[in-house]
Amino acid sequence: MSSRDYLYPFTAIVGQEKMKEALILNIINPSLGGVLIRGEKGTAKSTLVRGLANLLAEREENLCEFHCDPNKPEEFCDKCLEKYNSGEEIKKTLGKMRVINLPISATEDRVVGTLDIEYAIKTGEKKFEKGILAQSNRNILYVDEINLLDDHIVDVLLDSAAMGVNSIEREGISFSHPAKFVLVGTMNPEEGDLRPQLLDRFGLVVDVIGEREPSKRVEVVKRRIEFENNPKNFMKKYEEEERALKEKIERSKSILNSVNCSDEMYEIAAKISIALNVDGHRADISVIKTAITIAAYEGREDVLREDMLRAAVLALPHRMRKTPFEDGILEESKIEKLIESL
Repeated sequence: MSSRDYLYPFTAIVGQEKMKEALILNIINPSLGGVLIRGEKGTAKSTLVRGLANLLAEREENLCEFHCDPNKPEEFCDKCLEKYNSGEEIKKTLGKMRVINLPISATEDRVVGTLDIEYAIKTGEKKFEKGILAQSNRNILYVDEINLLDDHIVDVLLDSAAMGVNSIEREGISFSHPAKFVLVGTMNPEEGDLRPQLLDRFGLVVDVIGEREPSKRVEVVKRRIEFENNPKNFMKKYEEEERALKEKIERSKSILNSVNCSDEMYEIAAKISIALNVDGHRADISVIKTAITIAAYEGREDVLREDMLRAAVLALPHRMRKTPFEDGILEESKIEKLIESL
C-alpha cells in the first residue's frame, strides 16, 4: 500500500489549532452549522478534513438507505417512519459517520438526486435515484474549493443543511428525505470569495495561514516525508493520540445536553453582537451553541467566559459589518477586552 491508501493522522498535523477545534466541535455538535475554512494553498485544510475519518466512532443506525438514527423517529425517512408507525420491527446495524466528497463539477441532479418520472407515471410509485445529499445524511459533507461551486448549488446545500431535509419536485411529483449533515467547506480566498449571505449561513469560519515559525515549518516537512516513506509506521506513532481524542469526543457528546448556560452568558453574546454591529440574531445563536459545545469538549457542565471568547472568535468574524477591527479579522485580545468590559 502507498501513502495514498492511508489517511494522514489528524493529531499529526502541526499547529492549526483553531481549524482542528472548529472541526471537532462540529463532530460533537452537528447542529453548529458546519465550518468554512479559508486559507492559502498548502495549509493542511484538506488533510485535516480527511483525517477526521479516523476520529469517527461506531454508531447504531437503521438498516436503510439513509442510515436513520434509531433514537430519533422524528428524523426517519419515509420507509422507516412507515415501519415505525405500523409497529413493524426496524432492523439495525452498526455504522460510522463518513466524509462524503462533493466535487465542484457536480450538477444539481447529482447533488439532490433524480425522480424517474416515466416509472412513476407507469406504476404510480416514486422511484428516487439518490444524490450526494442522500449519501450525506448523518455524515460530513466536504466541499473543497466551495467558492468555485455554482452559487445555486451552494444555496441548495445550505438550505438542506439548515432544514435537515432535501426536497425534490419534478413534473408535479415530489419526494423528500432526511439530509442532516455537517457541511465543511474549504477555499482559497485568492480565487474568489463567497457571497456575504452564504458566508453567514456557515456556523463557524476559520482563517488559516502557513506556519511562520521556522521550527514548526521544519516539523511539518519532516512529518510529511516520514509519512510518505512509511505511512504504516507513521500512523502507529499517533495511534494513542488518535484514540484519546476519539474517546474525548465521545465523552463530550454524552454530556452536551447537560451543559448549563447562564443568563449572564446569553447577555454577553447579545452585547458582543451589538458592539460588533452584527446583523440579525444568527451570530448570537452560533456563539451560544459553540460555547456550550466547547464546555462539553472541556468536560464541564457550565459555560464560562473563556468559552464565550473561544466561541466568538470562531462564530463572529465572517458576520461582522462595520467594526473597529481591521480586515474583518477578530483578534482574541480585542474580543477578550470587550468581554471583560461587559
